This record gives sequence, C-alpha cells and structure tokens, in this order.
Amino acid sequence: MNKTIQTKEYADFIQRLRKARLEAGLKQIEVAKKMKRPQSYISRVESGEYRLDILEVKRFAKLYKKSIDYFLK
Repeated sequence: MNKTIQTKEYADFIQRLRKARLEAGLKQIEVAKKMKRPQSYISRVESGEYRLDILEVKRFAKLYKKSIDYFLK
C-alpha cells in the first residue's frame, strides 16, 4: 500500500523548493552540508517523503535567498 503525504498544493511547494535549489546553483549534497543534514534528507524532502515545518522552510528560504512567500504561493 503506497501512502503519500502529498496534496497538489504540497507537490507545488516541493517543485518550488527544488527549483529554488537549482536556481541557487546548489546540489543536494551542498545543501545537506550547509544544513548539517545527510544528503538523503534533502532527497526525501524533495521527493515529498518528509513534510517540512515552517522553521525548516525558513532555513531553506534563507539558504536559497528567497522569501518564504516564494514557497507558499
């Protein structure tokens, strides 16, 4: 049984998160090192396996030099 935590709205959020990383010119491993997390964490976040809380979104926004609003459109 395949469970998903993604709604259409969350899938759009994840897409913007991935796009922001690419626009920042960063690889997952680079983001992981900056956030002191394993690369698998970044991969799972971007695949929708892990849901982020607002504090994590804030960390990604700061790292990618985006406003939180960018991710919450």
